[in-house]
Formats: sequence, structure tokens, C-alpha cells
Amino acid sequence: MVIFLTILLVVSSLGLIATVLLQSGVSAGLGAIGGASESFFGKKKGLDAVFQKLSIISAVVFLLSSLGVAYLIR
Repeated sequence: MVIFLTILLVVSSLGLIATVLLQSGVSAGLGAIGGASESFFGKKKGLDAVFQKLSIISAVVFLLSSLGVAYLIR
């Protein structure tokens, strides 16, 4: 069981890293003061929405598997 959770932990961590790096960056610097605030607060479309959902799922799986490994090793 520990081996399965460790493999799940490694896969979810790699998935989390990949989905975070593949998301488009939000430059919320001084552009948000001007006319870019509509695009900052607007809905995400396309691949950004998919990557956001995948990163949330990967983060939840990573958290649960890390808690499971920590509990079983203790």
C-alpha cells in the first residue's frame, strides 16, 4: 500500500508541476489599473480552464496521497 501511494504521489507531483507550468501567466502588474482589468477578471477559456481543473485535481490527489504515506509510515 505504501508503494502504491508513493507512486501516486510521484505521478501527481509531476502532473501538478506540468499543469502549473503549462498555464498562461497572468501579468497583474500595472496593466490591471488600465484597460486590462476586463481580461484579468473575465472567464478563462480554452486550455487555461482545462489546466486549472487538472491542477486542482492533481493538488488534491497529491495532498491526499502525501497524507496517506505519512500516516502509513508512522
